Amino acid sequence: MTGTLYGVGLGPGDSELVTVKAARLIGSADVIAYHCARHGRSIARGVAAPYLRDGQIEERLMYPVTTETVDHPGGYDGAMADFYAESADLLAGHLAASRDVVLLAEGDPLFFSSYMHMHKRLAPRFPTEIVPGVTSVSGASAALGIPLVEGEENLVVLPGTAPDDELVAQFTSGSAIAVLKLGRTFERVRAALATAGRIDEAWYVERATTADQRIARVVDVDPSTVPYFSMIVVPGAINNPLTKPADAEAPGRVTVVGLGPGPTAQQTPQVRAAIAEATDLVGYTTYLDRLTPRPGQQVHPSDNRVESQRAEFALDLARRGRRVAVVSSGDPGIFAMATAVAEVAAEAAYADVEVQVLPGVTAASAVAAAFGAPLGHDLALISLSDRLKPWEVIARRIAAAVDADLVVAIYNPGSASRNHQVADLKALLLDRISPDRVVLLGRDVGGADEALTVTRLADLDPSVVDMRTLLIVGSSTTTVARRPGGRLVFTPRRYDQPT
Repeated sequence: MTGTLYGVGLGPGDSELVTVKAARLIGSADVIAYHCARHGRSIARGVAAPYLRDGQIEERLMYPVTTETVDHPGGYDGAMADFYAESADLLAGHLAASRDVVLLAEGDPLFFSSYMHMHKRLAPRFPTEIVPGVTSVSGASAALGIPLVEGEENLVVLPGTAPDDELVAQFTSGSAIAVLKLGRTFERVRAALATAGRIDEAWYVERATTADQRIARVVDVDPSTVPYFSMIVVPGAINNPLTKPADAEAPGRVTVVGLGPGPTAQQTPQVRAAIAEATDLVGYTTYLDRLTPRPGQQVHPSDNRVESQRAEFALDLARRGRRVAVVSSGDPGIFAMATAVAEVAAEAAYADVEVQVLPGVTAASAVAAAFGAPLGHDLALISLSDRLKPWEVIARRIAAAVDADLVVAIYNPGSASRNHQVADLKALLLDRISPDRVVLLGRDVGGADEALTVTRLADLDPSVVDMRTLLIVGSSTTTVARRPGGRLVFTPRRYDQPT
């Protein structure tokens, strides 16, 4: 019979925030293990000290390195891997001798903790139990006395060691933020907050819940004084006293945003930030249904056939000081709301209203990526909708595109009230190009009903095409590569001669 490994969370620093279960296990364990730096002192042991008893074996797991350079042949990662392996072997010896081992962890054992490295190595061999602890994020929030998130707000937790572009991207998302692992990363994190325009919303919390606790605004902190055990916190806008109201000290404006083809993951951080800070959301009902408004946001849905009226409504709101996000699917500048807003904004009545357009992943890009790289060379984007232009114009443009041997991405191919276009398109194409020409159908790409079809022009079935489908008609060089690693469709960038 072996001993049990207990990963015991100690909370953020106050010994009175150790759970009852953690205190009981610390007092009864045969072996108490804890990590420490090369100076030998352990914050974890200090927190657990009131619960230790005489006669316990203590194992100090001393890091061979923190952030400095090393002469290990495997570099920093190699030195740490060897350290974790040796530490695991040490604890395994106690467990194999039927001694229960409590491995102390600041905060929670599975939340940015060194405990997890022992867990991964020892759990497959010995009984293991995790005792959760109060995280440093919760401790910092309690120290601030400010709710981190409320209602539909969300919280992003990041290490200060993350790359600069990742920090900026997350900071511009509009979410509440907690950044751990500061110390020497503080200046980089502060610069990223400034780039994202959120440094004035940020709080600094040092050694939360302890006698040495310190709270300040990030803009007031001297970087040279920042220890590793500190955190930057940006509470959600609903409760953060540093966050200006959305309509304070700023004129109204209209921001036209693209939600991408469907999945939230394909929305840009820039778009998410604009949506988060808007006072009003304006758009087609179906697109607005993809969003979860935050408390206080006004939502103004409308039918899909009133683009000009929708644009005028949004501009009127902005003229009254509101920050308006006009929502489009895909990219707002491609067969979407950006043009409608620009046309109305060009009128004299709205000359003073700020208008901004933020790009999104367009349907053509999303569908092309699902197949490979069919848009790899010159291309045309054409809408089959004849609601705003006659079919004769559409047919002339398609003929010109295929005669020039361009790849053609077909938007708005059909609907319940428009069911002849795809059949007419097929007939037009068969008169001008080979029946073997590659045709791609991407339906609901990225969604629950995604369907990808590769076919020949001659085999194209117009009845399966609807408004949720985008067609890509290949050029003479578009190739379908069927391979063990998965099918790839591409149009070579090199162009010798059309066939």
